[in-house]
Amino acid sequence: MITLQQDAEGFVRMNRHYPASVRIAIAFNDGTSGIYSGKALNAAYDAAVAEFRAKNGLDARGFDRKPAARTNSGNRVDFVRVHPGMGE
Repeated sequence: MITLQQDAEGFVRMNRHYPASVRIAIAFNDGTSGIYSGKALNAAYDAAVAEFRAKNGLDARGFDRKPAARTNSGNRVDFVRVHPGMGE
């Protein structure tokens, strides 16, 4: 089992997918905790990546299709917003 702690802004550190069958315990700021499947957190991660790409004008694969120029390659999400009672 993996244990994650929610930070003050409501996020957990998650920079990759977890196996769908793994159980993940999240300790929330309000003192509650919950156990979720890797599949549920992977869905939250995918939603965060999609939102990041939409805000930054990237395509579905994370590429900027504007004319080539040197840019920062920090095209990734490290933190995912979570809340008690997330559905599976």
